[in-house]
Amino acid sequence: MLSIHWFLPTGGDSREVAPAGPDAHRRAPSLPYMAQVALAAEALGFDGLLTPCGTACEDAWVTTAMLVPLTTRIRFLVAFRPGLLSPTLAAQMASTYQRLSGGRLLLNVVTGAEPAELARFGDWADKETRYERTAEFLEVLHGAWGDQPLDHDGTHYRVAGATTRAVPEPRPPIYFGGASAAAEDVAARLVDVYLTWGEPPAMVAERVERVRAQAAALGRTLRFGIRFHVITRPTAEQAWAAAADLLAGMEPAAIAAAQADFAQTQSEGQRRMAALRGDVDPTDPRSLEIHPNLWAGVGLVRGGAGTALVGSFDEVADRIAEYAALGFDDFILSGYPHLEEAYWCGEGVLPRLRARGLVAPAATSGDEPVSTFR
Repeated sequence: MLSIHWFLPTGGDSREVAPAGPDAHRRAPSLPYMAQVALAAEALGFDGLLTPCGTACEDAWVTTAMLVPLTTRIRFLVAFRPGLLSPTLAAQMASTYQRLSGGRLLLNVVTGAEPAELARFGDWADKETRYERTAEFLEVLHGAWGDQPLDHDGTHYRVAGATTRAVPEPRPPIYFGGASAAAEDVAARLVDVYLTWGEPPAMVAERVERVRAQAAALGRTLRFGIRFHVITRPTAEQAWAAAADLLAGMEPAAIAAAQADFAQTQSEGQRRMAALRGDVDPTDPRSLEIHPNLWAGVGLVRGGAGTALVGSFDEVADRIAEYAALGFDDFILSGYPHLEEAYWCGEGVLPRLRARGLVAPAATSGDEPVSTFR
């Protein structure tokens, strides 16, 4: 069965991708608003909520921990950078979170790419070093959850007797993304779910097969996840009209500034996202359609995931089924604004996926894990 996740906008939310100007619409990432999004996603049947990391966002660990007692079932995919805390501390935090939340933690390990963001935290390591450090971090993290305390003397970490009060049950799955060869190596050896951004099927299919083969050679089996925005409505015309509204709200200056930043990126994934777009007609959102129902418009102004599934409920369900056939198990979706788009997708697309047998039936109250706070 597929796992369909939503996104928690801890950096704020809006009806625009990049709100600007006197009429721009903004929503602060307050706890009441985050709770609205989380409760909506839970009620609609999403499996989890991805929470980003970085100085533009509220802290993922703290925010999601505050939402645990307000929800009962939904899991939290907490993103964090491994270079900013010790692996034993991360193992302890995750172990505690898992017990006190009733098993609702997923971990998204983010190696990090942009030097300006990393420098704010005092992390000056180069890309090669960061991936080496991530691999060693994960080795210690897994070891700290072992049956015996771990002694480790490596290049980046030296620990003696690394352990936690109790092994988390279940162990939080490790999600991890990256488009470079170094990232694929880390994924094949040490993670549970390898994530990609929403590229066209031909581009992601070869990566799935390559990383699957690398993992198989080590006797391991991975799940694969993919990240999209989504704009879905009862009809295709309505969905593309909503995409046109988003495109109209992107100011030329904001597009130019974002594209200049992307041209300097050290991220292989960001370079791949930026390369998807050709000539853009600002009056025609379909000029950015790079595969049926796959729209590259979000990436004009937003870093990271820059594509959206645009179409009717049936069309978006078709595209998810297409990617599922390539081997993707986890879909992490989002939309502008996240509260309203969660309802469009949750009420329109999820029932169609259930009807096709791709998503498990909606949980009943008796099936739901219950928070220890409730």
